[in-house]
Amino acid sequence: MAFRKVRDFLYVMREKNIVREGMEMAFLTLKVFCGLHVANKYLFTIVLPYGPSMLPTLSLNGDLILAERVSTRLGSVDRGDIVLVRSPLHPTVVVTKRLIGLEGDSVSYVVEPGKSDRTDTTVVPKGHVWVEGDNIYASRDSRNFGPVPYGLLEGKFIWRIWPPKDFGSLGPNKTEPISDKVSRTYIFFNTNS
Repeated sequence: MAFRKVRDFLYVMREKNIVREGMEMAFLTLKVFCGLHVANKYLFTIVLPYGPSMLPTLSLNGDLILAERVSTRLGSVDRGDIVLVRSPLHPTVVVTKRLIGLEGDSVSYVVEPGKSDRTDTTVVPKGHVWVEGDNIYASRDSRNFGPVPYGLLEGKFIWRIWPPKDFGSLGPNKTEPISDKVSRTYIFFNTNS
Protein backbone atom coordinates (compact mmCIF):
# COMPACT_ATOMS: atom_id res chain seq x y z
CA MET A 1 0.00 0.00 0.00
CA ALA A 2 2.73 2.46 0.99
CA PHE A 3 4.72 1.42 -2.08
CA ARG A 4 1.76 2.25 -4.32
CA LYS A 5 1.37 5.72 -2.72
CA VAL A 6 5.06 6.44 -3.24
CA ARG A 7 4.85 5.25 -6.84
CA ASP A 8 1.75 7.41 -7.48
CA PHE A 9 3.44 10.38 -5.83
CA LEU A 10 6.55 9.99 -8.02
CA TYR A 11 4.37 9.63 -11.13
CA VAL A 12 2.49 12.85 -10.31
CA MET A 13 5.77 14.69 -9.65
CA ARG A 14 7.18 13.50 -12.99
CA GLU A 15 4.02 14.63 -14.79
CA LYS A 16 4.25 18.06 -13.12
CA ASN A 17 7.89 18.27 -14.23
CA ILE A 18 6.92 17.50 -17.84
CA VAL A 19 4.17 20.11 -17.71
CA ARG A 20 6.57 22.66 -16.22
CA GLU A 21 9.15 21.95 -18.92
CA GLY A 22 6.45 22.26 -21.58
CA MET A 23 5.33 25.60 -20.18
CA GLU A 24 8.91 26.86 -20.04
CA MET A 25 9.44 25.83 -23.67
CA ALA A 26 6.20 27.54 -24.72
CA PHE A 27 7.23 30.79 -22.97
CA LEU A 28 10.69 30.65 -24.52
CA THR A 29 9.15 30.16 -27.97
CA LEU A 30 6.79 33.07 -27.34
CA LYS A 31 9.70 35.30 -26.29
CA VAL A 32 11.66 34.40 -29.44
CA PHE A 33 8.70 35.19 -31.72
CA CYS A 34 8.04 38.47 -29.90
CA GLY A 35 11.72 39.40 -30.30
CA LEU A 36 11.62 38.56 -34.02
CA HIS A 37 8.45 40.62 -34.47
CA VAL A 38 9.96 43.66 -32.74
CA ALA A 39 13.19 43.33 -34.76
CA ASN A 40 11.23 43.01 -38.04
CA LYS A 41 8.88 45.90 -37.25
CA TYR A 42 11.32 48.43 -35.77
CA LEU A 43 14.92 47.46 -36.60
CA PHE A 44 15.35 45.59 -39.89
CA THR A 45 13.50 43.43 -42.37
CA ILE A 46 14.20 41.16 -45.31
CA VAL A 47 12.57 42.37 -48.55
CA LEU A 48 11.79 40.57 -51.82
CA PRO A 49 11.22 43.45 -54.25
CA TYR A 50 9.67 42.66 -57.62
CA GLY A 51 8.60 44.50 -60.74
CA PRO A 52 10.32 46.63 -63.38
CA SER A 53 10.28 50.02 -61.62
CA MET A 54 13.78 49.70 -60.11
CA LEU A 55 15.58 48.19 -63.13
CA PRO A 56 18.58 48.00 -63.56
CA THR A 57 19.45 48.44 -59.86
CA LEU A 58 17.18 45.58 -58.77
CA SER A 59 16.14 42.66 -60.96
CA LEU A 60 12.53 41.90 -61.88
CA ASN A 61 12.41 39.23 -59.18
CA GLY A 62 14.83 37.19 -57.17
CA ASP A 63 16.69 39.88 -55.22
CA LEU A 64 16.77 39.45 -51.46
CA ILE A 65 17.49 42.74 -49.70
CA LEU A 66 18.17 43.69 -46.07
CA ALA A 67 16.43 46.94 -45.15
CA GLU A 68 16.84 48.79 -41.89
CA ARG A 69 14.01 50.76 -40.32
CA VAL A 70 15.88 53.02 -37.88
CA SER A 71 17.07 55.68 -40.37
CA THR A 72 13.56 56.59 -41.46
CA ARG A 73 12.47 57.04 -37.83
CA LEU A 74 15.50 59.20 -37.03
CA GLY A 75 15.28 61.25 -40.24
CA SER A 76 18.67 60.16 -41.55
CA VAL A 77 17.76 59.26 -45.12
CA ASP A 78 19.29 61.17 -47.99
CA ARG A 79 18.96 61.67 -51.73
CA GLY A 80 19.90 58.57 -53.67
CA ASP A 81 18.85 56.08 -50.96
CA ILE A 82 16.57 53.23 -52.00
CA VAL A 83 13.63 53.23 -49.61
CA LEU A 84 10.52 51.26 -48.73
CA VAL A 85 7.45 53.48 -49.07
CA ARG A 86 3.85 52.76 -48.12
CA SER A 87 1.95 53.58 -51.32
CA PRO A 88 -0.19 56.72 -50.98
CA LEU A 89 -2.60 55.27 -53.57
CA HIS A 90 -2.90 51.75 -52.09
CA PRO A 91 -2.10 51.84 -48.34
CA THR A 92 -1.81 48.04 -48.06
CA VAL A 93 1.07 48.01 -50.57
CA VAL A 94 4.70 48.82 -49.80
CA VAL A 95 6.77 49.85 -52.83
CA THR A 96 10.49 50.25 -53.47
CA LYS A 97 11.68 53.60 -54.85
CA ARG A 98 14.74 55.85 -54.89
CA LEU A 99 14.58 58.99 -52.77
CA ILE A 100 15.17 61.92 -55.13
CA GLY A 101 14.30 65.04 -53.16
CA LEU A 102 13.81 66.13 -49.56
CA GLU A 103 11.61 68.91 -48.23
CA GLY A 104 12.48 72.28 -49.72
CA ASP A 105 14.25 70.78 -52.76
CA SER A 106 13.27 71.84 -56.25
CA VAL A 107 12.91 68.76 -58.46
CA SER A 108 12.70 68.78 -62.25
CA TYR A 109 11.30 65.66 -63.86
CA VAL A 110 10.07 64.35 -67.21
CA VAL A 111 6.27 64.35 -67.05
CA GLU A 112 5.56 61.57 -69.58
CA PRO A 113 8.77 59.71 -70.42
CA GLY A 114 8.66 58.01 -73.80
CA LYS A 115 5.75 60.19 -74.99
CA SER A 116 7.27 63.66 -74.76
CA ASP A 117 10.29 65.58 -73.51
CA ARG A 118 8.12 67.95 -71.45
CA THR A 119 9.54 68.60 -68.01
CA ASP A 120 8.03 70.11 -64.93
CA THR A 121 9.57 71.49 -61.77
CA THR A 122 8.11 71.30 -58.30
CA VAL A 123 9.25 72.20 -54.81
CA VAL A 124 8.93 69.39 -52.28
CA PRO A 125 6.73 70.67 -49.41
CA LYS A 126 7.67 70.49 -45.74
CA GLY A 127 7.33 67.01 -44.25
CA HIS A 128 7.41 65.31 -47.68
CA VAL A 129 9.92 63.57 -49.97
CA TRP A 130 10.06 62.95 -53.72
CA VAL A 131 10.54 59.32 -54.79
CA GLU A 132 10.98 57.76 -58.23
CA GLY A 133 11.78 54.36 -59.67
CA ASP A 134 15.05 54.00 -61.58
CA ASN A 135 13.15 52.78 -64.65
CA ILE A 136 11.19 55.94 -65.44
CA TYR A 137 9.29 54.18 -68.24
CA ALA A 138 7.69 51.59 -65.95
CA SER A 139 7.31 53.26 -62.57
CA ARG A 140 4.38 54.77 -60.71
CA ASP A 141 5.99 57.23 -58.36
CA SER A 142 5.94 60.88 -57.27
CA ARG A 143 5.56 61.92 -60.91
CA ASN A 144 2.10 60.29 -60.70
CA PHE A 145 1.01 60.86 -57.09
CA GLY A 146 3.13 63.83 -56.04
CA PRO A 147 5.35 64.25 -53.00
CA VAL A 148 5.03 61.52 -50.36
CA PRO A 149 4.58 62.33 -46.65
CA TYR A 150 7.75 61.46 -44.73
CA GLY A 151 5.69 59.26 -42.39
CA LEU A 152 5.08 56.79 -45.24
CA LEU A 153 8.79 55.91 -45.44
CA GLU A 154 9.23 52.50 -43.81
CA GLY A 155 12.85 51.56 -44.34
CA LYS A 156 16.09 52.05 -46.23
CA PHE A 157 17.83 49.35 -48.28
CA ILE A 158 21.34 48.69 -47.01
CA TRP A 159 22.51 45.29 -48.28
CA ARG A 160 21.76 42.93 -51.16
CA ILE A 161 21.83 39.36 -49.84
CA TRP A 162 20.80 37.43 -52.97
CA PRO A 163 21.87 36.68 -55.72
CA PRO A 164 25.39 35.87 -54.49
CA LYS A 165 27.09 37.51 -57.50
CA ASP A 166 25.54 40.88 -56.50
CA PHE A 167 26.09 40.45 -52.74
CA GLY A 168 27.03 43.74 -51.13
CA SER A 169 26.06 47.23 -50.08
CA LEU A 170 23.32 49.19 -51.81
CA GLY A 171 24.74 52.65 -51.34
CA PRO A 172 23.12 55.77 -52.78
CA ASN A 173 22.72 55.87 -56.58
CA LYS A 174 24.93 52.88 -57.37
CA THR A 175 23.60 52.69 -60.94
CA GLU A 176 22.23 55.12 -63.44
CA PRO A 177 18.50 55.19 -64.20
CA ILE A 178 17.18 53.67 -67.43
CA SER A 179 16.89 56.31 -70.09
CA ASP A 180 17.72 56.21 -73.78
CA LYS A 181 16.34 59.36 -75.39
CA VAL A 182 15.08 61.19 -72.31
CA SER A 183 17.53 62.30 -69.70
CA ARG A 184 16.46 63.11 -66.17
CA THR A 185 17.42 66.51 -64.92
CA TYR A 186 17.32 67.05 -61.19
CA ILE A 187 18.03 70.42 -59.72
CA PHE A 188 18.60 70.19 -55.99
CA PHE A 189 18.66 73.19 -53.77
CA ASN A 190 17.11 73.79 -50.43
CA THR A 191 14.93 76.90 -50.35
CA ASN A 192 14.86 76.89 -46.54
CA SER A 193 18.50 77.97 -46.10
